[in-house]
Amino acid sequence: MSLLANNPTVPQKVDREEIFLEYTRSICPECRKTIDAQILVRDNKVYMHKRCKEHGWFDSMISGDARMYVDAQRYNKPGTLPLKFDTEVKEGCPEDCGLCEEHKQHTCLAIIEINEDCNLECPTCFSSSGNLHGFQLTLQEVEGMLDHLVEAEGNPEVVQFSGGEPTLHPQLVDMILAARKRGIKYVMVNTNAVRLAKDEEFLDALSAPGVQPAIYMQFDGFKASTYETIRGVNLLSQKIKALDNLAERGMSAVLVACIIKGVNDDEIGEITRFAMKHPAVRGVSFQPGFYEGRHLQLNPMDRFTIPDVAHAIEDQTKGVFTVSDLIPIPCPFPLCSSTTYAYVENGGEVCVPLPRVVNMDDYLDYFTNRTVPEVPKLSPEIQLALEALWSASAVPGSDKVENSFGCASCNIELPEGLEHLERNIFMIVIKGFMDAYTFDVRRIMKCCVSEVTSDNKLIPFCAYNNVGYREENRDRMRNIVQSRGKKQLKVLAK
Repeated sequence: MSLLANNPTVPQKVDREEIFLEYTRSICPECRKTIDAQILVRDNKVYMHKRCKEHGWFDSMISGDARMYVDAQRYNKPGTLPLKFDTEVKEGCPEDCGLCEEHKQHTCLAIIEINEDCNLECPTCFSSSGNLHGFQLTLQEVEGMLDHLVEAEGNPEVVQFSGGEPTLHPQLVDMILAARKRGIKYVMVNTNAVRLAKDEEFLDALSAPGVQPAIYMQFDGFKASTYETIRGVNLLSQKIKALDNLAERGMSAVLVACIIKGVNDDEIGEITRFAMKHPAVRGVSFQPGFYEGRHLQLNPMDRFTIPDVAHAIEDQTKGVFTVSDLIPIPCPFPLCSSTTYAYVENGGEVCVPLPRVVNMDDYLDYFTNRTVPEVPKLSPEIQLALEALWSASAVPGSDKVENSFGCASCNIELPEGLEHLERNIFMIVIKGFMDAYTFDVRRIMKCCVSEVTSDNKLIPFCAYNNVGYREENRDRMRNIVQSRGKKQLKVLAK
């Protein structure tokens, strides 16, 4: 054998450059048909490799750190079933969404897109919103969607009104009150904040007792070039004005930064430091750019992923937050998002990330802790508190987060007589949404962020954006609006 191995005339076998890690189902970026996909590891990065019979091979990087990708899956929490499924399993995931009986998780966060129009024409917009003269839901239609959500969830915790630009809807405040009336405690408004910067009367209505939604606000950085590239216009001054207006009225916001490699990935630390200092801000959500709707030129093999953002946070904050502080969220598939909480004072001069005082693996490592049935927990109270925090239904600034943080952080010596603890709790979350290049059916099956559609279905967010459900819902709503107009004309004719 050794003689043959050393003989240069004998062909030598070689190893592949990559490790075959997993097998899943995905979609073709061209025709969106469901196809097989391989998950491969090469040079400590993770890639999806797939083939459509008609359109050929496609490759995309899905994680910039293979170790983080593998370790994240330890945090895969058993799902909770909804009270009601709405569709039968016929074709298999992702073609039976609604939710179907094969879905592995209930809805933690429901999204209702109340309009299609927007006051911006962002070059990056997964919903392709703009000055479209598109559909606008009525209050009655939204109430019906909220009722269906209650049927499916019993006591849904969080609903987010989105669009389009939801602040343009003349009945937004009424819709918020409708959600409150149905016992939905936490209401969020997803906004570009343009109207929040200039419309005092609207702000007063939004901040009235019983309304006061949490604001989920686009905030992509500080450079003029960042906004011009991602949003088409420099919006920084309007963003700052909107936050100051919210602070004056005692309202809170989460900054939402779309991170695109080579555009604003160098601003992650600056965004974090600013968020820790501003009195209205309770956290920041970093979202690596994904390529649905309108988007910048795509190189699927050279993109920012969740681990890349995590490493940038550590590097650019100089260790104020570290990669190990960011723990995968267990209730969706743990590859979808990572988060951390910290106790913060004096604009970030004092910062104690919760994972540095609580061993998270004792409570959220479900592989280890579920190996033996009914393993005794170190503390059931802390377990429940951490699961409440590491959930897509956790709203920064809410009493749920405050109470859960207070329980989980019992080892932190907090100042005596501290009031309004929520002002000292700061959250960072990294959310990695999928596009047609990175689409993974496993993640869809355990998604807990659902779009509520006009035909009373709950569609996992990334399926809604990738498999044609958005187009179906948009066409249906445009037909409904057209039908409304015809009925109004008939009434006027009489």
